[in-house]
Amino acid sequence: MFFEGEDNFWGFEITEGFLMKKFNCCAVFSLVFCVICSIFQVSALLGEELYQKFQPEKTSRIREATEWSNFRANSTTNIALPRVLLIGDSIVAGYQGAVTEKLRGSMNVSFWASSKCVTDPSYFQELDLVLSADRYDVISFNNGLHSLNTDRAEWTFAYSQAVKFIRAKCPNSRLFIVTSTPLKDPELTKKAMELNEITLKTAEAENLPVIDLFELMNPLDRDAFWSDTYHYHAKGREMQAEKIVENVKAGKN
Repeated sequence: MFFEGEDNFWGFEITEGFLMKKFNCCAVFSLVFCVICSIFQVSALLGEELYQKFQPEKTSRIREATEWSNFRANSTTNIALPRVLLIGDSIVAGYQGAVTEKLRGSMNVSFWASSKCVTDPSYFQELDLVLSADRYDVISFNNGLHSLNTDRAEWTFAYSQAVKFIRAKCPNSRLFIVTSTPLKDPELTKKAMELNEITLKTAEAENLPVIDLFELMNPLDRDAFWSDTYHYHAKGREMQAEKIVENVKAGKN
Protein backbone atom coordinates (compact mmCIF):
# COMPACT_ATOMS: atom_id res chain seq x y z
CA MET A 1 0.00 0.00 0.00
CA PHE A 2 1.43 3.36 -0.98
CA PHE A 3 1.44 6.21 1.44
CA GLU A 4 2.71 9.76 1.67
CA GLY A 5 5.11 10.24 4.54
CA GLU A 6 5.98 13.30 6.54
CA ASP A 7 8.92 14.11 4.28
CA ASN A 8 6.69 14.00 1.16
CA PHE A 9 8.43 10.86 -0.17
CA TRP A 10 6.38 8.05 -1.65
CA GLY A 11 6.84 4.70 0.03
CA PHE A 12 5.07 1.49 0.87
CA GLU A 13 4.38 -0.84 3.79
CA ILE A 14 5.65 -4.37 4.05
CA THR A 15 3.91 -6.78 6.41
CA GLU A 16 5.95 -9.47 8.13
CA GLY A 17 3.77 -11.43 10.53
CA PHE A 18 2.44 -8.86 13.01
CA LEU A 19 5.20 -6.36 12.20
CA MET A 20 4.63 -3.34 9.98
CA LYS A 21 7.66 -1.57 8.60
CA LYS A 22 7.73 1.57 6.55
CA PHE A 23 10.50 2.12 4.06
CA ASN A 24 11.40 5.35 2.39
CA CYS A 25 10.85 4.82 -1.33
CA CYS A 26 14.06 6.62 -2.19
CA ALA A 27 16.08 4.05 -0.27
CA VAL A 28 14.34 1.18 -2.05
CA PHE A 29 14.79 2.75 -5.47
CA SER A 30 18.45 3.41 -4.66
CA LEU A 31 18.92 -0.23 -3.78
CA VAL A 32 17.22 -1.39 -6.98
CA PHE A 33 19.26 1.08 -9.01
CA CYS A 34 22.50 -0.19 -7.49
CA VAL A 35 21.55 -3.79 -8.25
CA ILE A 36 20.73 -2.93 -11.86
CA CYS A 37 24.01 -1.04 -12.25
CA SER A 38 25.89 -4.00 -10.81
CA ILE A 39 24.25 -6.32 -13.33
CA PHE A 40 25.24 -4.07 -16.23
CA GLN A 41 28.78 -3.78 -14.86
CA VAL A 42 29.11 -7.55 -14.61
CA SER A 43 27.73 -7.95 -18.13
CA ALA A 44 30.20 -5.39 -19.42
CA LEU A 45 33.08 -7.13 -17.70
CA LEU A 46 32.06 -10.46 -19.18
CA GLY A 47 32.02 -8.94 -22.66
CA GLU A 48 35.39 -7.31 -22.13
CA GLU A 49 36.88 -10.54 -20.88
CA LEU A 50 36.00 -12.26 -24.14
CA TYR A 51 37.60 -9.80 -26.55
CA GLN A 52 40.50 -9.11 -24.21
CA LYS A 53 41.22 -12.82 -24.18
CA PHE A 54 42.11 -12.54 -27.88
CA GLN A 55 43.43 -8.99 -28.07
CA PRO A 56 47.24 -8.74 -28.36
CA GLU A 57 48.81 -7.26 -25.26
CA LYS A 58 51.30 -5.01 -27.07
CA THR A 59 51.62 -3.27 -30.40
CA SER A 60 54.26 -1.08 -32.01
CA ARG A 61 51.85 0.32 -34.58
CA ILE A 62 51.71 4.08 -35.00
CA ARG A 63 48.22 5.29 -35.84
CA GLU A 64 47.44 7.14 -39.05
CA ALA A 65 46.90 10.91 -38.88
CA THR A 66 43.17 10.30 -39.27
CA GLU A 67 41.53 7.10 -38.08
CA TRP A 68 37.90 6.46 -38.98
CA SER A 69 35.17 3.89 -38.46
CA ASN A 70 31.79 3.51 -40.19
CA PHE A 71 29.14 1.00 -39.11
CA ARG A 72 25.76 0.69 -40.81
CA ALA A 73 22.94 -1.81 -40.34
CA ASN A 74 20.25 -1.87 -43.02
CA SER A 75 16.68 -3.13 -42.58
CA THR A 76 17.04 -3.52 -38.83
CA THR A 77 13.30 -4.14 -38.28
CA ASN A 78 13.23 -7.02 -40.74
CA ILE A 79 14.14 -10.04 -38.64
CA ALA A 80 12.67 -12.61 -41.02
CA LEU A 81 15.64 -12.56 -43.38
CA PRO A 82 19.18 -13.75 -42.65
CA ARG A 83 21.80 -11.03 -42.11
CA VAL A 84 25.33 -10.71 -43.49
CA LEU A 85 28.03 -8.56 -41.91
CA LEU A 86 30.78 -7.20 -44.17
CA ILE A 87 33.98 -6.24 -42.31
CA GLY A 88 36.83 -4.37 -43.95
CA ASP A 89 38.01 -0.91 -44.95
CA SER A 90 37.15 1.61 -47.68
CA ILE A 91 37.01 -1.22 -50.23
CA VAL A 92 34.07 -2.69 -48.29
CA ALA A 93 32.55 0.80 -48.07
CA GLY A 94 32.83 0.96 -51.84
CA TYR A 95 31.00 -2.27 -52.68
CA GLN A 96 28.56 -2.58 -49.74
CA GLY A 97 25.88 -0.54 -51.54
CA ALA A 98 25.88 -2.87 -54.53
CA VAL A 99 25.88 -5.91 -52.24
CA THR A 100 22.87 -4.51 -50.39
CA GLU A 101 20.94 -4.03 -53.63
CA LYS A 102 21.84 -7.44 -55.02
CA LEU A 103 20.75 -9.16 -51.78
CA ARG A 104 17.59 -7.09 -51.30
CA GLY A 105 14.68 -9.40 -50.49
CA SER A 106 16.92 -12.37 -49.65
CA MET A 107 19.41 -11.11 -47.05
CA ASN A 108 19.86 -8.00 -44.92
CA VAL A 109 23.26 -6.30 -44.93
CA SER A 110 25.35 -4.66 -42.22
CA PHE A 111 28.87 -3.40 -42.78
CA TRP A 112 31.76 -2.10 -40.70
CA ALA A 113 34.44 -0.21 -42.62
CA SER A 114 37.41 1.08 -40.64
CA SER A 115 40.93 2.38 -41.06
CA LYS A 116 41.98 0.41 -37.99
CA CYS A 117 44.63 -2.26 -38.37
CA VAL A 118 44.05 -5.43 -36.37
CA THR A 119 47.07 -4.45 -34.25
CA ASP A 120 45.45 -1.14 -33.20
CA PRO A 121 44.82 -1.04 -29.42
CA SER A 122 41.09 -0.36 -29.91
CA TYR A 123 40.43 -2.70 -32.84
CA PHE A 124 39.16 -5.67 -30.84
CA GLN A 125 36.94 -3.48 -28.67
CA GLU A 126 35.32 -1.92 -31.75
CA LEU A 127 35.01 -5.35 -33.37
CA ASP A 128 33.28 -6.62 -30.25
CA LEU A 129 30.79 -3.75 -30.40
CA VAL A 130 29.97 -4.48 -34.05
CA LEU A 131 29.58 -8.22 -33.47
CA SER A 132 27.31 -7.53 -30.50
CA ALA A 133 24.98 -5.30 -32.52
CA ASP A 134 23.00 -8.11 -34.14
CA ARG A 135 22.81 -11.81 -34.96
CA TYR A 136 24.72 -12.53 -38.15
CA ASP A 137 24.18 -15.59 -40.31
CA VAL A 138 27.18 -14.81 -42.52
CA ILE A 139 30.29 -12.69 -41.87
CA SER A 140 32.95 -11.71 -44.40
CA PHE A 141 36.20 -10.52 -42.85
CA ASN A 142 39.03 -8.47 -44.32
CA ASN A 143 41.88 -6.44 -42.88
CA GLY A 144 45.07 -5.42 -44.65
CA LEU A 145 45.29 -2.31 -46.82
CA HIS A 146 45.84 -0.07 -43.78
CA SER A 147 48.45 -2.55 -42.54
CA LEU A 148 50.90 -2.57 -45.45
CA ASN A 149 53.71 -1.23 -43.27
CA THR A 150 52.70 -2.89 -40.01
CA ASP A 151 55.21 -5.22 -38.35
CA ARG A 152 54.53 -8.56 -40.03
CA ALA A 153 54.91 -10.70 -36.92
CA GLU A 154 52.54 -8.49 -34.94
CA TRP A 155 50.01 -8.41 -37.78
CA THR A 156 50.15 -12.17 -38.29
CA PHE A 157 49.36 -12.81 -34.63
CA ALA A 158 46.69 -10.10 -34.36
CA TYR A 159 44.96 -11.20 -37.58
CA SER A 160 44.83 -14.80 -36.42
CA GLN A 161 43.49 -13.68 -33.04
CA ALA A 162 40.81 -11.56 -34.71
CA VAL A 163 39.61 -14.56 -36.71
CA LYS A 164 39.55 -16.69 -33.56
CA PHE A 165 37.64 -13.97 -31.71
CA ILE A 166 34.97 -13.71 -34.41
CA ARG A 167 34.48 -17.47 -34.28
CA ALA A 168 34.23 -17.45 -30.49
CA LYS A 169 31.87 -14.47 -30.41
CA CYS A 170 29.66 -15.69 -33.27
CA PRO A 171 29.98 -19.48 -33.28
CA ASN A 172 26.86 -19.98 -35.40
CA SER A 173 27.86 -17.54 -38.14
CA ARG A 174 29.34 -18.72 -41.43
CA LEU A 175 32.68 -16.90 -41.66
CA PHE A 176 34.46 -16.05 -44.93
CA ILE A 177 38.01 -14.74 -45.19
CA VAL A 178 38.37 -12.00 -47.82
CA THR A 179 41.75 -11.19 -49.35
CA SER A 180 42.95 -7.62 -49.76
CA THR A 181 42.64 -6.11 -53.22
CA PRO A 182 45.64 -5.20 -55.40
CA LEU A 183 46.74 -1.59 -55.77
CA LYS A 184 47.64 0.59 -58.72
CA ASP A 185 51.19 0.86 -57.40
CA PRO A 186 53.12 -2.41 -58.07
CA GLU A 187 55.32 -2.05 -54.99
CA LEU A 188 52.31 -1.61 -52.70
CA THR A 189 50.66 -4.56 -54.44
CA LYS A 190 53.63 -6.71 -53.43
CA LYS A 191 52.99 -5.75 -49.79
CA ALA A 192 49.32 -6.64 -50.16
CA MET A 193 50.37 -10.02 -51.55
CA GLU A 194 52.54 -10.62 -48.48
CA LEU A 195 49.57 -9.98 -46.20
CA ASN A 196 47.33 -12.17 -48.35
CA GLU A 197 49.76 -15.05 -47.96
CA ILE A 198 49.31 -14.74 -44.19
CA THR A 199 45.56 -14.42 -44.67
CA LEU A 200 45.38 -17.61 -46.72
CA LYS A 201 47.48 -19.54 -44.21
CA THR A 202 45.15 -18.43 -41.43
CA ALA A 203 42.12 -19.49 -43.47
CA GLU A 204 43.68 -22.89 -44.06
CA ALA A 205 44.58 -23.33 -40.40
CA GLU A 206 41.03 -22.40 -39.35
CA ASN A 207 39.44 -24.41 -42.19
CA LEU A 208 37.58 -21.34 -43.46
CA PRO A 209 36.43 -20.52 -47.01
CA VAL A 210 38.12 -17.67 -48.88
CA ILE A 211 36.67 -14.96 -51.12
CA ASP A 212 39.69 -14.02 -53.22
CA LEU A 213 39.17 -10.45 -54.41
CA PHE A 214 42.89 -10.11 -55.13
CA GLU A 215 42.84 -12.76 -57.85
CA LEU A 216 39.61 -11.28 -59.21
CA MET A 217 41.02 -7.77 -59.64
CA ASN A 218 44.76 -8.24 -60.22
CA PRO A 219 44.61 -9.15 -63.95
CA LEU A 220 42.60 -6.01 -64.77
CA ASP A 221 43.89 -2.84 -66.42
CA ARG A 222 44.94 -0.36 -63.72
CA ASP A 223 43.96 2.72 -65.71
CA ALA A 224 40.54 1.36 -66.64
CA PHE A 225 39.44 0.01 -63.26
CA TRP A 226 41.33 2.00 -60.58
CA SER A 227 40.16 5.48 -59.57
CA ASP A 228 43.28 6.11 -57.45
CA THR A 229 46.05 4.08 -55.80
CA TYR A 230 43.64 2.04 -53.66
CA HIS A 231 40.10 2.42 -54.98
CA TYR A 232 38.02 1.40 -57.96
CA HIS A 233 35.62 2.85 -60.48
CA ALA A 234 32.01 1.67 -60.38
CA LYS A 235 32.61 -1.29 -62.71
CA GLY A 236 35.35 -2.58 -60.40
CA ARG A 237 33.18 -2.22 -57.31
CA GLU A 238 30.39 -4.02 -59.15
CA MET A 239 32.67 -6.99 -59.83
CA GLN A 240 33.68 -7.16 -56.17
CA ALA A 241 30.06 -6.98 -55.02
CA GLU A 242 29.07 -9.79 -57.38
CA LYS A 243 31.85 -11.99 -56.00
CA ILE A 244 30.81 -11.29 -52.41
CA VAL A 245 27.14 -11.97 -53.13
CA GLU A 246 27.89 -15.21 -54.92
CA ASN A 247 29.66 -16.53 -51.84
CA VAL A 248 27.45 -15.21 -49.04
CA LYS A 249 24.32 -16.56 -50.74
CA ALA A 250 25.87 -19.99 -50.67
CA GLY A 251 27.07 -19.43 -47.10
CA LYS A 252 23.64 -18.67 -45.66
CA ASN A 253 22.37 -22.20 -46.42
